Amino acid sequence: MEDDNRKPTTTDAGIPVSSDEHSLTVGPDGPILLQDYYLIEQMANFNRERIPERQPHAKGGGAFGRFEVTDDVSAYTKAAVFQPGTKTDMLARFSTVAGERGSPDTWRDPRGFALKFYTSEGNYDMVGNNTPVFFLRDPMKFQHFIRSQKRRADTNLRDHDMQWDFWTLSPESAHQVTWLMGDRGIPKTWRHMNGYSSHTYLWVNAKGHKFWVKYHFKTDQGIECLVQAEADRLAGVDGDYHTRDLYQTIKRGEHPSWTLYMQIMPFDEAKTYRFNPFDLTKVWSHGDYPLVRVGRMTLDRNPTDYHSEIEQAAFEPSNLVPGIGPSPDKMLLGRLFAYSDAHRARMGVNYKQIPVNRPKAPVHSYSKDGAMRIHNVADPVYAPNSKGGPQADAARYPHVEVWEASGEFVQAAYTKHKEDDDFGQAGTLVRTVMDDAARDRLVSNVVGHLKDGVTRPVMERAFAYWRNVDKTIGDRIARGVGETRGAAE
Repeated sequence: MEDDNRKPTTTDAGIPVSSDEHSLTVGPDGPILLQDYYLIEQMANFNRERIPERQPHAKGGGAFGRFEVTDDVSAYTKAAVFQPGTKTDMLARFSTVAGERGSPDTWRDPRGFALKFYTSEGNYDMVGNNTPVFFLRDPMKFQHFIRSQKRRADTNLRDHDMQWDFWTLSPESAHQVTWLMGDRGIPKTWRHMNGYSSHTYLWVNAKGHKFWVKYHFKTDQGIECLVQAEADRLAGVDGDYHTRDLYQTIKRGEHPSWTLYMQIMPFDEAKTYRFNPFDLTKVWSHGDYPLVRVGRMTLDRNPTDYHSEIEQAAFEPSNLVPGIGPSPDKMLLGRLFAYSDAHRARMGVNYKQIPVNRPKAPVHSYSKDGAMRIHNVADPVYAPNSKGGPQADAARYPHVEVWEASGEFVQAAYTKHKEDDDFGQAGTLVRTVMDDAARDRLVSNVVGHLKDGVTRPVMERAFAYWRNVDKTIGDRIARGVGETRGAAE
């Protein structure tokens, strides 16, 4: 029985079509005709459905929600999004780093924690992870790091030997690798993990006073993680486990939330702090800079079209609103260019006109033309002009989110602070934060990873690497690999 209320199929131009099943042919058994424009449109669109996947963070999911400020931090920033009582629509995307779009959600990997706030002053984006640190402190090595975690050129397989080769030749990675090989390397769900800015940012208040800050989004659901065996099982049973969990949880009306806390450092204290506060491989002691509560992020709406709303979502740390600026964190400064450039390469120069990326604040820009431009451009299209076009307003929007720098042009590491080293904080994490059971799981995870195709020279470096983190742990890992190999032989 036909349903007269059903909408008729049309072409993308809105023209009704005659059949969803049959091509236009010369007789029932004859050749297909080129003038079947609907068939041609269907085949041509299908061939072009996929856009290039993200280089890192290809596999992920997300949802929409809101951020509500519950506490007063106006003494530290003039940013509208963080003023008392402000509610801001937002988008969150969670992801793995190394895997492709079809990879399992439960691989051992850091999780991306990317946020887009649709503020009254334009979009504010934060790209973070579920760990407060990262593998590197200089963007020169980022591309090489990602390649070491991807697939080999010859076998097209991921390779633990390649990963450990890079890590052990990059001792600054030790703190993040300790996080990765510990319990939090595989969160139970995206709802059960924290999110961190990892980077240090600059906050400026209405009086022009400056502060260095780090963001901590603490899950209100509590931290829960998967052990390796359960993660491996789920990878085979349901590769989209985390994606499914978030979608179904929100669909049931159970809206996950995170409370935002800040670590806030007075501007001048950065120079003499015991660790370099801009080194992405380091954390700030909570005893030195305790958490200050700001507000709550709640996710309450699933996407209706994953491609347009999640796959095409473009998060970029260069989206900084008045009152928030970058710091001398080298990785952050590199990302200010890299993320925006990645979006231009992946989706075209006008990616910010895609609805999910479009700001809710008015846009008065001189950007012009380019592929897929959909907003009308009105003359004048140049500045300066005397024709009434938009004009920068330094009095209302002074560029104050800056710091001073001087020195010769060099290619060198950060200036050392008194307690800077590559293994100290990783050792503290193992000895002070982890309990005996967590240390046992850490050893088991590393042993299992090392025994899977890691060559002897790289393995010996890995033993030394872990002994630098903690001698007892390093010795246990060496014994575990030896015992495992002996049993296998």
